[in-house]
Amino acid sequence: MANRDLYLAAYDVSEPRRLVAALALVRGFATGGQKSVHEVFLTPYEKRELIHAMSLLLDEDHDRFLLLRLDRHARSMTLGRASPPGDPAYFYVS
Repeated sequence: MANRDLYLAAYDVSEPRRLVAALALVRGFATGGQKSVHEVFLTPYEKRELIHAMSLLLDEDHDRFLLLRLDRHARSMTLGRASPPGDPAYFYVS
């Protein structure tokens, strides 16, 4: 299995068509999340791929994208029925 780091991917997109495209792009890498913040496990290659694809999609003057690396050994706090992020053995992309 590839060595992946845990990130939070967050975006603020001003135009609805780009917003839907940003959501679809990030969900392709996501293991969990809600609305415009998602937990993603990425290899260095996948990280570059995601950043490049977002840079082509977003309008630099109006939209924002944040990719924040998290410490995978830090304690996760969840509320309700939430579960801590887990790096699956594989991803299915349809």
